[in-house]
Amino acid sequence: MVQESLDDARTRMGGAVSSFRRELSGVRTSRANPALVESLDVDYFGTRMQLKELAQISAGDVRMLIIQPWDQNAIELISKAIQQSDLGMTPNIDGDRIRLNIPPMTEERRRDMVKLVRTRAEEAKVAVRNVRKDVREFIQEMEKDGDIGQDDSRRGQEQLQKVTDGAVADIDESSAAKETEVMQV
Repeated sequence: MVQESLDDARTRMGGAVSSFRRELSGVRTSRANPALVESLDVDYFGTRMQLKELAQISAGDVRMLIIQPWDQNAIELISKAIQQSDLGMTPNIDGDRIRLNIPPMTEERRRDMVKLVRTRAEEAKVAVRNVRKDVREFIQEMEKDGDIGQDDSRRGQEQLQKVTDGAVADIDESSAAKETEVMQV
């Protein structure tokens, strides 16, 4: 019973870490990264779709993204979605593709992005701690009901703390790497 709840905790905490890493991929840096616009919602003839479902997105160079829609009728819709987003970039339509120039970030904007990364990291840590709280309460309830002994409960909680510490360390490591990437000129 304790092992199953620990396995559940590992899975749920791993999901929180994975979700955090996906969020980080969309945080803007000085370099062009397709993840910056992949999840952008586009109103495709009355249907909300993510940009990655409508087009191929690639980095042309360090400061440019190239978006090639599979349906040429979607170019204007994609361009409009980019303009309405909070990215602060203007798309350039070039025949059958959209070129999106990534302007260099100011020092102030970099600091704002670092704050955003730290905020998201803290949110991910809270999610991990909530999983720990749920599993700890479950283990304590099993001990109270007499399903497991006090020693098993203590061991299970110690293992749970190790799993939690590992997940938090993964979040901290990813966060620090992203902060370094954001602050690079």
